[in-house]
Amino acid sequence: MVQRLAKFIARTGVCSRRQAEEYILQERVTVNGQMIATPAFNVSGDETILLDGEKLPQIEQTKLFLYHKPVGLITTHKDEKGRVTVFDSLPKDLPRLISVGRLDLNSEGLLLLTNNGELARELELPKNAWSRRYRVRVHGKVDEAKLHGLEEGVMIDGVSYGKVSISVDQKNGTNAWLTVCLNEGKNREIRKLMKFAGLEVARLIRVSYGPFQLGNLKKGEIRQIPQKVLKEQLGGRFEI
Repeated sequence: MVQRLAKFIARTGVCSRRQAEEYILQERVTVNGQMIATPAFNVSGDETILLDGEKLPQIEQTKLFLYHKPVGLITTHKDEKGRVTVFDSLPKDLPRLISVGRLDLNSEGLLLLTNNGELARELELPKNAWSRRYRVRVHGKVDEAKLHGLEEGVMIDGVSYGKVSISVDQKNGTNAWLTVCLNEGKNREIRKLMKFAGLEVARLIRVSYGPFQLGNLKKGEIRQIPQKVLKEQLGGRFEI
C-alpha cells in the first residue's frame, strides 16, 4: 500500500507524524539512498528507509496504554533541563511509546500512550472531537456567571479558545472542585481559562480521554487496553 513517507515513519512508532515531517524537512531521512526533503513523498514500505542513518523498527501491532501520570514528570522523550520524563519512569520492557497529547509538569491523571505515531495524531486532531474531562481544584471566589461565560469560547492574549463545559461540583469557602470538559487541549488551556475567570488552579487531574477512563489506575501505573476493546472503540475510525 502506497502512503506518505511521514505516515509510514510514524506508523513504526519512532515519532509522531508531525515530528516525522520535521525530520524529513531537516533532511534526516533517506529512501534507497536518496535524501528526501519533502513530506509529499510516497513509499510502499518495501524500500530501505533510514532515519539518521539507522533502519526504522519493524511495524508492530498497534497498542494503546492507559498511564496515570503523577505530578512532576515532563511529557517528552528528552528534556533539555534534565528533568525526569514520563518515559524515564515507564517499565523497560515496554515498546517505544508516544504520548497522545501532553499533560504539563504540574498536571496529573490519564495520559494515553501508543506505539503508533499515526494513531496518536488521529486521537489528537480537534476535528475528531475526542472529549477530554478533567477534575480541577481551584482557589478564589467562584463566580459561576464568569465560568459559564467561558463555555462558548473566549479570546485570551490573542489566542482563541473553543467551547468548553464547566460544572461546579463542590464549594468550600474559597476552594472549589470543578469538572471541565473540552475537545481541544491547547497549551495550559484550563489554567489560562481559570485565570481569566479570576481563579488559581491548585490541582488538575485528567480523568478521561474519549471513551478511555482513568478509573482506579494508581499513580505511575500503566495498563494496556485489550485489543478487542481497542478495535471496538477505534475500529470504525482507524485501522487497527
